Amino acid sequence: MFNHLKTHDRMKKLSYLFVLMFSLSLVLSGCREENKTPEDKIEDAIEEVGDDLDDASDDVQDAIEDVQDEIEEVEDES
Repeated sequence: MFNHLKTHDRMKKLSYLFVLMFSLSLVLSGCREENKTPEDKIEDAIEEVGDDLDDASDDVQDAIEDVQDEIEEVEDES
């Protein structure tokens, strides 16, 4: 009877160890950073600048529309 419990405990510990090792391997392999070529880095930088320009353009357009709305309000009040 005691021999059965020892085997059960041993199997339980082995299964926990397996789950732990598997989880650890997933975490370590999932966090690796990709090595980018200089061309990839340049392309990413260009895309980022393009996105920033689009955002700035949208902000300017919004400001222009706000000023136009304020001008119309002042004209309506006069």
